[in-house]
Amino acid sequence: MEERDVAGRVALTLVLSREEIGQMVRRLALEVGRDYRGRRPVLVGVLKGAFVFLADLVRELDLDFEVDFVRLASYGSGTTSSGRVRVTAGLKTDVAGRDLLVVEDIIDTGYTTERLLRYLRARRPGSMKVCALLSKPARRKVKVPIDYLGAEVPDRFLVGYGLDYAQRHRGLPDIYALEEGRDGA
Repeated sequence: MEERDVAGRVALTLVLSREEIGQMVRRLALEVGRDYRGRRPVLVGVLKGAFVFLADLVRELDLDFEVDFVRLASYGSGTTSSGRVRVTAGLKTDVAGRDLLVVEDIIDTGYTTERLLRYLRARRPGSMKVCALLSKPARRKVKVPIDYLGAEVPDRFLVGYGLDYAQRHRGLPDIYALEEGRDGA
């Protein structure tokens, strides 16, 4: 792992390179494409963190699909989940009887995913699966299903590739661990 200083303010340690991420996305797209062949699922992107992953995933998918988004809030500007999750922007698509694929950037405590799945179940989809780029099992408080997983990661606060700290660092093409006490912003 290498250290990287962003604008001289934050110490970051490389966790996953853009090449490793690309390999995971391609593998996940093959798995999803195989399982949804001949069907037209609705991919539900979880904003804001999953937008980069979702964009790369859909470019790799060889199947017909629709995309919609939901937005949930639990972190604010901190590095730990508050445990209180609320839907701040809901689906626009009628998903009753449809196949849903929830696309998440990272599943940490599981609270956000659990709340989202309850929200989506109330819309009576025909089926529902979860595709997560990353999972932090060491932080899990609530058991949630993950049908497609890119990788398990250590219990560190991650940024880059859509993941942020206080709305910063989303645009980094690799995924880094934010080193504690080193953010000078």
